[in-house]
This record gives sequence, C-alpha cells and structure tokens, in this order.
Amino acid sequence: MSEPVGLRWFGQLANAVFMAFAALARWPLRAALTAFGILIGVAAVTITVSLGEGTRAKVAQQVDKLGSNALMIQASSRVSSGAVTSDDLALLSEGDAEAIGRGIAEVSHVAPVLMSREQIVFATGNVDAEVMGTTLGFFPIRNWATLAGTLWDEQAQNTGSRVCVIGQTVREELFGDADPVGRVVRIGRHPFTIIGLLEPKGQDAFGRDEDARVLMPIKTARSKLRPAAFGQVDTLLVSARSADESERAKRAVSQLLRQRHGLAEGVENDFRIRSQEEFREVQGRILGVLNTLLVSIALVSLVVGGVGIMNILLVSVSERTREIGIRMAIGARRNDILLQFLVEALVLSVLGGALGALVAVVGVSLLGPVLQLPMRVSPRALVTALGVSSAIGIAFGFLPARRAAGLDPIEALRSE
Repeated sequence: MSEPVGLRWFGQLANAVFMAFAALARWPLRAALTAFGILIGVAAVTITVSLGEGTRAKVAQQVDKLGSNALMIQASSRVSSGAVTSDDLALLSEGDAEAIGRGIAEVSHVAPVLMSREQIVFATGNVDAEVMGTTLGFFPIRNWATLAGTLWDEQAQNTGSRVCVIGQTVREELFGDADPVGRVVRIGRHPFTIIGLLEPKGQDAFGRDEDARVLMPIKTARSKLRPAAFGQVDTLLVSARSADESERAKRAVSQLLRQRHGLAEGVENDFRIRSQEEFREVQGRILGVLNTLLVSIALVSLVVGGVGIMNILLVSVSERTREIGIRMAIGARRNDILLQFLVEALVLSVLGGALGALVAVVGVSLLGPVLQLPMRVSPRALVTALGVSSAIGIAFGFLPARRAAGLDPIEALRSE
C-alpha cells in the first residue's frame, strides 16, 4: 500500500526542519549573527510603524483639544485680481462674531479673540506669556475648564473688569505650587486679579505651550493692553452644534461673512475658515510621508539580513559539499536537497523575526512613556514584518539551495 502524498510531504518537511536545526547547531555563532540582521529589520519596521501610529494619535488628540466641531476664522489680505491689498480690506470684528451667533442655527458658540504678547509680573518674578482677550464662549469651544477658582461672569465681561485666568505654566513660573487664585499680577502697566487657574492642556498641534497663556475679557484686553479700532479681532472661534453640522456651519459662516464684508460674486474671500478635519488631513499627509520614508529605510535592513542569509548558505554549501554528495548517493533527490537548504533559510529568518518581534514589543513599551506617545505594537505591522522576513529568507535562500541541489553526486563525493 503506497504512502499518502500529504503524509510523505509532511515527513520530508519534518526531516528538513530537523536537519536545519542540526546544521545551525553546529555553527551557533554564525547562525546567531545571520539571524541578527533579520532581527534588526523586523524590530525596526515594527517600532517605526508603532511610532508613526502613536504620533498620529498624539497629533489627533492635540488637534481635538481645539474642540472636535470647532472652526477657526482668520483674516486674509487676499482679494480679487487687480485690487489693492490693504489691511483695511482684511478685518474681522466682534460684530462678525455677534452676527454669526445670532444668524446661523448650526452654530452653538462663537468667540472673538484678540491676542498680544506681554510680561506677567508678580513680586520679583516675571514670565513672558500670550495674553488672549475673549468671551465666555471661548471655553466651551475649547473644552477648557478651570482647575481652581472660576471664570469671569457676564458683568465682568461687559464692564471690562481687570480679572484674568492663567494657565499652568504661568502659575508654575510665578507661584510654584502655591494657589494663585486671588493674587494680583501686573500685565503691562495695569494690575489684574487672578480669579481662576485653567486645567493643563499641554502643547497644541504646532508645538506651542497652551498653558503659557493668560485669558481675560476681550473688552479688558482692548482697553488696557491692545487698543484696536472698530472692534477688530485677530481670530473668530466657532463651534458647530455637532460634527455632522460642521460643514454646513462652515458654508453658512462663509456666506454670512461675505455679505457683511461686501464681497461681490467672483471676489476671493478676505478671510480663511479652517476646520478640524482640514487640520487632521494636513497632519495625516505629512505623517504618512514621514512614516513611509522611515518604514522604507527600515525595510532596507531586512533586505540586508536576507543578503546575509544568502552569503552564509553559500558558504555552507561549499563546506558541506561532501555531505550533500553522501545524501544523494543514498537516495536523496534534488528536491530533497533544495528543500533542506530552503528550510534552513526559513528557520534562520523565522528565528530572527521572532526575536525581532520580542525586541519590538520591549522597545515600544519603553519608548512610549519616554516620548509621551500612545504607542502600541501594531499587530498588522508585526504580521507584515514577520511575513516579509520569511519571504526574504526563502527568496535569498533559493540561490544557495538551487546550487546545492545542482551538485553532481560523484563530484560532491570527491570533495574533501
């Protein structure tokens, strides 16, 4: 009764695996150094992909700090062809903010922002900080609450009271761990009472420290720190009622501002509206290019590891010529020899890949906290790296295996 084909192939494969481990055990240092190239490649690819995904998640978190449904409107000096460019043609105002809040149903909050750079002084200490004059609508748009104290009220906003809330960085620079609420600081030439401490935000998507800020009523900022005519502001922040309404809100805001600014059909906007989705797309494209570049560089190390496998197996074929001749003399076929060396190449690449995966897991767990990124090992990247390393092992092991299988048995037996 003939042996089933599947069982015969399984026996041949098991025998090839056994012989591969036996051959590698004879030269453990050589095998370890050969597998090391694959190890580095798999670890590099996996860590690089994890780093890219962690960075992408971090950037998404930072972009979302502005508010998931937020729109940012800034003045632009671009006007239609042939027209004169002037700052007077590119103004946003508190009147624009009030009109948006009253006239667009898709908008839940709107806040004008007037900014300046000032020295904040307390006792003998001082810190350079960004001062933002705004309204109470700013805080729900930014999802920003106080850690201590409170925000100003409507009365303080309408009367321009000299009150402010500060970020964590300003607090640490001026007061250390002490409670700043109730303290009086000097901003410019005027004293201001700190009524609240904002919860920490960290860096924004552009690397700026959001906690190095002081916020106050916009009427106060305009009268005490930065006089600006006609209610001019630097930025308008708008929050749509939901993510689904964000695009409709953007179109409605654009149409309203064009009407208010007297822009005829065909004339370019004198303002720019940027949504969170646009920020995400730009960041995604940048990170995608960087990630592709880094992964490509890491893949080069896998190819180098494959070249190392090929070189070692070519040397191994030369050293084991007589062994190959003896196997052929006692009945081994060319396919058996081919399978033996292909399995050796596969075993080297799989061992290197497995160790590389272990190094990647350890590396990601250590790098995440150090870089302050939400890094995790991507199963897809890990499987891909292991698959590529195995394919490289077989591809680069084919030439030595074919050379071994092509040896003439008589000539091989004569080899010393």
